[in-house]
Order: sequence, then C-alpha cells, then structure tokens
Amino acid sequence: MQRRIAITGVGQGLGRSLTHRFITLGHIVWGCDLNGGAIAQLQQQYPAPHQFQTVDVTQPDRVNAWADAVLRQGTPDLLINNAGHTPPMAPFWELPATEFDQTLAVNLQGVANVLRAFLPAMVAQRQGIIVTLSARWGRQGAAHAAAYCASKWAIEGLTQAIALELPAGMAAVTFSPGAVHTHALEVVYGAEKAATYPSPDAWAEQAAKTLLAIAPEQNGQALP
Repeated sequence: MQRRIAITGVGQGLGRSLTHRFITLGHIVWGCDLNGGAIAQLQQQYPAPHQFQTVDVTQPDRVNAWADAVLRQGTPDLLINNAGHTPPMAPFWELPATEFDQTLAVNLQGVANVLRAFLPAMVAQRQGIIVTLSARWGRQGAAHAAAYCASKWAIEGLTQAIALELPAGMAAVTFSPGAVHTHALEVVYGAEKAATYPSPDAWAEQAAKTLLAIAPEQNGQALP
C-alpha cells in the first residue's frame, strides 16, 4: 500500500537516503531541509507528487507554511523528525553556549515545531505514525556530549508524553538508528573510524522497512 511520508532533514545523510528508498519502494515523500541546493536537486530528481521545500525547523512560521502545503495534498501516514544538529565533542563547560543552544533549538524545539504543525490534522483523522530519531545517547549519558544527550533525552520524554495523549490507531515512537557513516558520526569518531560503519544508503535499505512496519501497538516505544 502506498504511504504518504513527511520527513525533515532530507538534504543529506539518513534523511536523504530514506527519501530515495521510500520513493524507490513506491511511496510519496514530502521533505524539507535547510539546504536549498539539496532541496532543488531532490525536487528535480523527484517531481510531483513528491514535494521538497527549504525549511528551517527552528522557525515556527516556516514549519507551519511547509505543513500547510503538505496537508493540502493529504495527511501524512508517517511523519519522521530526522533533522538534527550534532555539536563538537567537548566537556560541557568548554562547549560554547551558542552550540548548546543550537543543539536544543534543532533537536528539541525543531521537533516540537513540526509536531505542533502536523498533529492536529493527524489526530483529527485518528491515524498516522510519528517517528522521532533519537540515539543511544538519548538513553544513557556520554562524556563530551552533554548538549546532544540533553536534547535526545528530552525527545524521549516528549515522545512518551505525547504517546499517552494520542487516540487509538496512532503511535509516537523514538527510533535509534545506530552507528551509520554520516557527518554526525564523523564529529563523534573522526572521519577514518566513521568510514568503517555502514553507509546511509546501505542502512536505509533495512531502516525504511522497519519504519514502514511500525504499528499503533508500538505506541510510546523506544525502538532500536
């Protein structure tokens, strides 16, 4: 069955690979990203009914405008919060306040903006799966990653709370992608070690199937 999928952070990494995989599988993708060049490439490669827009998820007005454009075409069956920011690895007291604030702005406030924009329409129809990408560090602490941990721990709590508010037939879950060779992993491990992990395209082949298979019965779960 063809699914309608809205996903943030489609310009590179996991989001871009998931976009390619979902479309290859025959689904409709509505994506956004801060990188206008990447969005232009995606829109050229995948014309309507797929739709891609340049959006800064930290800006509620931009998110609302994107959601309005998407919802005019239909309510998403699957909403994926993938956009994220990984700050430099450093002791908490050495990380610039601007980096800490940006991490929370994207990883937490950006997700909240997207949820506020889409949830009313999805709840009104009592259908849809909401997935927010988390991480192992959203479930345990890690040295030199305080800002990232804080943002992902907050996502876990936010998701569990929303899961208790959703009507039957819907689900909100977190999804930890594991170690994949992305820019974020290079920040954590360095480019040489990060290159030993699976590519986003290889990861997406299995991850797309897993995401499409999430059922309402899994509401509130933290999925690996």
